[in-house]
Amino acid sequence: MTTKLDQLTSWLKERKITEVECLISDLTGIARGKIAPTNKFLDEKGMRLPESVLLQTVTGDYVDDDIYYELLDEADIDMFCRPDQNATFVVPWALEPTAMVIHDTFDKQGNPIELSPRNVLKKVLKMYADKGWQPIVAPEMEFYLTKRCADPDFPLEAPVGRSGRPEVGRQSFSIDAANEFDPLFEDVYDWCEAQNLDLDTLIHEDGPAQMEINFRHGDALHLADQITVFKRTMREAALKHDVAVTFMAKPITDQPGSAMHIHQSVVDIKTGKNLFSNADGTMSELFLHHIGGLQKFIPELLPLFAPNVNSFRRFLPDTSAPVNVEWGEENRTVGLRVPEASPQNRRVENRLAGADANPYLVLAASLLCGFIGMVEGIKPGAPVKGRGYERRNLRLPVTIESALERMEACKEGEKYLGERFMRAYVAVKRAEHENFKRVISSWEREFLLLSV
Repeated sequence: MTTKLDQLTSWLKERKITEVECLISDLTGIARGKIAPTNKFLDEKGMRLPESVLLQTVTGDYVDDDIYYELLDEADIDMFCRPDQNATFVVPWALEPTAMVIHDTFDKQGNPIELSPRNVLKKVLKMYADKGWQPIVAPEMEFYLTKRCADPDFPLEAPVGRSGRPEVGRQSFSIDAANEFDPLFEDVYDWCEAQNLDLDTLIHEDGPAQMEINFRHGDALHLADQITVFKRTMREAALKHDVAVTFMAKPITDQPGSAMHIHQSVVDIKTGKNLFSNADGTMSELFLHHIGGLQKFIPELLPLFAPNVNSFRRFLPDTSAPVNVEWGEENRTVGLRVPEASPQNRRVENRLAGADANPYLVLAASLLCGFIGMVEGIKPGAPVKGRGYERRNLRLPVTIESALERMEACKEGEKYLGERFMRAYVAVKRAEHENFKRVISSWEREFLLLSV
């Protein structure tokens, strides 16, 4: 009988891989792990990492000791990381034949680590599977290309394209503006094809050198893996072409933010039928309840969709991001858009998540909100017709502090995701925010230095 490890061994040998990057995702979405020669990787059948990497903040700091030792063993023990042979990707930009292998994390008894983002998504997908359901998702990733700049106090600027000039003004859907960076995107598409990433279309978005890549619909876990790999791929391609890429939610003042739009539907595992449509093609009760769950629980779990202080700059008034959880058909001014589609392709597009969100956690959160709505029969509000930007119904928290307080009090989050995960996530985000508050901004120096 061929084992999964045998399949992985064959995959590596067929491609003459000499080095393996062994990855897990931390709560922020940063890839952490080890790089090993292929022979050592196969001999050890995985790797070990300290549990503490899952409580590390984006700055490299950790949560307060009191919370740290409540959530983790005082001895700072290792967790056991096993490769997933379905999450293997070549590294096309490497000088030597190299592979990325995403791992799952377990304790020494073989139990999944509760704080692992990939395990959180798998936990939500099991809830669906236990009902005989399978979610189908199609993410859309927005991002900016910028000039490279070593000074974080200096505002970001659009890079120079093939014409020798940077972009100015809004160039939404412009083919010529996207073609300014053809050499970069030719590498991106070649590298993504080599990695079997399911990319669909490239779009120029509203902002200067702001782009969007759409993924084809499919399995949520596989697409979360692909987004993780895609972000690394984009950064490497940008470096090769002497520009930078950022997935920050709001990197440039007075320009549109970058979102991760999530199209999601649910099918019956046995029949493949879309549960969001009735036999006559109309919207099903399950579809409406799914939307009701999104409306009710996105505000409760918002830090999973908007994880950083910068994320909330997308939600300021007069921005292109809908600051609501209203829903409507073919309406881009609401947070939950229902695109026009055939009954089998009926879906809801969650437009609230930022491009900076951890792909595993944001997909888990979006699917969980809809799942709770389906199992608890939550009815949605009335659909919005016309402009929805000004809607204040079910208003979202507008700061990371208020969002974390709301998440901390969410009993459904604890019920479905686990108290330990909820406490850990809130603690990490609070530690990051405390670090942010210690930094004096350029606004304070400009307006307060000589005026107060």
